[in-house]
Amino acid sequence: MKNNQKEIKRIAVLTSGGDAPGMNAAIRAVTRTAINNGMQVVGVYDGYEGLIKGDFIELQSQSVSGIIQRGGTILRSARCKEFMEKEGRILAMQQLTQAGVDALVVIGGDGTFRGAAAFIKEYDFPVVGIPGTIDNDIYGTDYTLGYDTCLNTVVESVDKIRDTGSSHNRIFFVEVMGHESGFVALNSGVACGAEVILVPEQKNQLEKTRHFLANCIQKKKLNLIMVSEGLKDGSAQEIAEKMRIEFPNHDMRVSVLGYIQRGGSPSAIDRIHASEFGVAAVNALIEGQKGIMVGLKNNKITYEPFQTAVKLHKSVDQDFVKIAESIGTYTPLG
Repeated sequence: MKNNQKEIKRIAVLTSGGDAPGMNAAIRAVTRTAINNGMQVVGVYDGYEGLIKGDFIELQSQSVSGIIQRGGTILRSARCKEFMEKEGRILAMQQLTQAGVDALVVIGGDGTFRGAAAFIKEYDFPVVGIPGTIDNDIYGTDYTLGYDTCLNTVVESVDKIRDTGSSHNRIFFVEVMGHESGFVALNSGVACGAEVILVPEQKNQLEKTRHFLANCIQKKKLNLIMVSEGLKDGSAQEIAEKMRIEFPNHDMRVSVLGYIQRGGSPSAIDRIHASEFGVAAVNALIEGQKGIMVGLKNNKITYEPFQTAVKLHKSVDQDFVKIAESIGTYTPLG
């Protein structure tokens, strides 16, 4: 502990925003690491909403036994607009003070970290973040909790679609999550053998689809087009409707995987990295750090300031986009 830092005796932990597999493993790691360092741990239900309401629970080592394999989050999660206002943060600080909490670990995405950054700016309160989102779109880390499990879920689902679709000469548009990033679509598309992958970071997405359909003789029993939900050209359903008009001879189907991508038992990779992140978050607080997110770069634990994590945009690797195009069945557009 740095000499100018208050000794941390009591830590709170919460999960915020969209749930992601691996959050429970991170809660477990934070709790047990803190306890093993002589601290008390408080769990906060329902994210920042629970922080404002003071909906706390004491966590012991046995409290987090048997949760590492569970999806979702035992502390539940919520999106809280009230915390984005100064009045909400005042109430949250009052609750933390009343509960004797000295530091906070937040697990979530960029919205979670924006809230934490605002809170630190006003109160200089020790907060460390753990990136948890299936989109893998947070700057400053190669990996976010839930991403690997999400990819496995998508691949398993598409393999089943392929099984049933192989009886017909069809083109399947499969929409996956991603909001403004194409990590899930790009990587699951490669893993599933998609002929076309449409991601928000790339231009000419409709033209790419037209180009493929115009040259698609349908010798294969199933042609797969992977679509990220964040496309400016529209949803998978909207794109498919446009293509049906232009290519009426093609039999097209749409499958939107939706929230199934967030569920399920976390993969081994998510459990392992969640455990690493949880330990690193507590150690960072012990060392006197605050206002940072635990990250992973080149398989090494790193720390990124909240300010850069939320301000800078993380995009898909353009070299990997070229790889995806190289193994697709269409000729890439110039």
